[in-house]
Amino acid sequence: MEKRKERIPRWRRLDNAAKIFPATSNQKDTRVFRFYCELKEPVQGEALQTALDAALETYPLFLSVMRKGLFWYYLESSELRPVVREEAEPPCDSLFIRDRKTLLFQVSYYKNRINLEVFHALTDGTGAICFLKELVKRYLLVSHGEEGLMDLPLEEQEITVEDQITDGFAKYYKKKPKSKEKKKPASYQLEGVKDPYGDLDILEGVVSSQALRRTAKEKGVTVTILLSAVLLWAIREEMKANRMRPVALMVPVNLRKYYPSSSMLNFFGWIEPRYDFQQEDSLEAALRQMKEDFARELTPERVGQKMNELVALERNPFLRAVPLALKTLVLRLALKLGENGVTAIFSNLGVVTMPEEYGKYMKRFGVFTSTAKMELTVCSYQDDLVFSFTTRLLGRNVQRNFFRILGELGVPVTILEGQFPEETSSAGQSSRLFRSFTFGCLAVLVAVLAGGQLVWPDAHWGLYAAGGVASLWVMGAFGFYKRRNPLKGAIWMAVAADVGCLIWDFATGWRGWSVDYVLPAAGVAAMVLMPALSRMRRIPLRENMIYSILSAMLALIPLPLLIFGAAGQQVPSLICAGLGVLRIGQMALFRGREMREELHKKLHL
Repeated sequence: MEKRKERIPRWRRLDNAAKIFPATSNQKDTRVFRFYCELKEPVQGEALQTALDAALETYPLFLSVMRKGLFWYYLESSELRPVVREEAEPPCDSLFIRDRKTLLFQVSYYKNRINLEVFHALTDGTGAICFLKELVKRYLLVSHGEEGLMDLPLEEQEITVEDQITDGFAKYYKKKPKSKEKKKPASYQLEGVKDPYGDLDILEGVVSSQALRRTAKEKGVTVTILLSAVLLWAIREEMKANRMRPVALMVPVNLRKYYPSSSMLNFFGWIEPRYDFQQEDSLEAALRQMKEDFARELTPERVGQKMNELVALERNPFLRAVPLALKTLVLRLALKLGENGVTAIFSNLGVVTMPEEYGKYMKRFGVFTSTAKMELTVCSYQDDLVFSFTTRLLGRNVQRNFFRILGELGVPVTILEGQFPEETSSAGQSSRLFRSFTFGCLAVLVAVLAGGQLVWPDAHWGLYAAGGVASLWVMGAFGFYKRRNPLKGAIWMAVAADVGCLIWDFATGWRGWSVDYVLPAAGVAAMVLMPALSRMRRIPLRENMIYSILSAMLALIPLPLLIFGAAGQQVPSLICAGLGVLRIGQMALFRGREMREELHKKLHL
């Protein structure tokens, strides 16, 4: 019997860790990270495309797009397919673009490197490395299959699609009373000039894994503890004597080491070890403190307690019922406040393993991530351990100190150069176009105000003209910011037209024309635009359903205004409201299942 092909659900909720990423991502911190594999030969684009298509058969959850609900974002399966391209954009550039339905990962290549970039809401480092390993294997099979290279398993046991999409946070959550912790003092913040264009500075170095492990063993600590202390000391050397504060690191923790899980979703926590160099100013003292902090924090009880507290906060019924727009503001504020407690981030992704048969074609693996702070990421393959520093700061003193200290400990570092295209470009043409439009509106506004004052100083002609220019800019702004989703843009423009005309009507001595004619006209126009725009842009029914519902609800607004006497003209209001009722009835009768499913997705708590 032929094995039935596994499918992923049409949509799924975000896991606990993923919920913060779409709410807080921006151009300064895109929440994108890159894993790469460097081969011993140049990468062929066509073979990589074939390999990518095959890898997605094993990991279909990567074919997902981010959608926005009333209370939470969620992921929806998509028919979109990724296209492999030679690297031409800045590393870790934005993948999640609001109001645009795009995949949350991309694959590129440059010279000998295969690059996988992922938006963090889709998966974490463990999930990404599993996908990259599958991609590299498929590439080697395509490019070297004729040499007798075999299709070998990469994992000890088969991972099903159900395993991949299991939410580890939900599976292992246990409701327990919250612990009382002392408030941590603010930590030292790195000083320096940030790149004026917000570009990410990346510096990579490679050392011998054996030499590093040998040094850590001599110190009586793990590699992660040793590197944490070295990073703290590297930062300490840049601190001013009169601005001494505790130096704190955020260190992600893979929860799969404490809870058995094959999930490809985010399943990680973190600890925040810190050291105050005013106590004892030495690397050895920092090393002792790191050893104590890691031993205290990395216990099953402590790790489970922190995980349960995070999930409990998410499941609070009052917080769940808060609209997403307000949640987003709260999450951004909480992130901003939390950043003051951390100096830098250190993430050790551990050892990457591949079958020996593939090793003769491969050189090393590496990883780095977009960040608003300084972040050091580490991973190793065979005897190559790669350090990757990323920061928005222009100076490299901390990186220099870090590599020098390792050299003094007997672990020399080789700096990797020429790993990225010299010239990369990011999309910015549309933003410049809107700024030009804004400047044009400002120039016209100044001209009409000045002209009105000179020609008719006692009249209000200039103010009326200025109001018209302002209305034009508002409509243009909605058109620009919602251009990626024309259906949403049409709804926003209809609402803007209603509100703007109500203000105009009130400011010019209320005559009621805004209620009698504009509101019904805007409601009918929005309903007509939905199917028209859907056909023009070839938008599937499931994706325009919610906007058809919103346009119908917008058309119902004149009805209560007519009932309570606010509208003076019955015919426009009745026609508009009647069409709205018919539209909702049509969707409920003929598309009821899709309508209920879409409302469930958008309104899930």
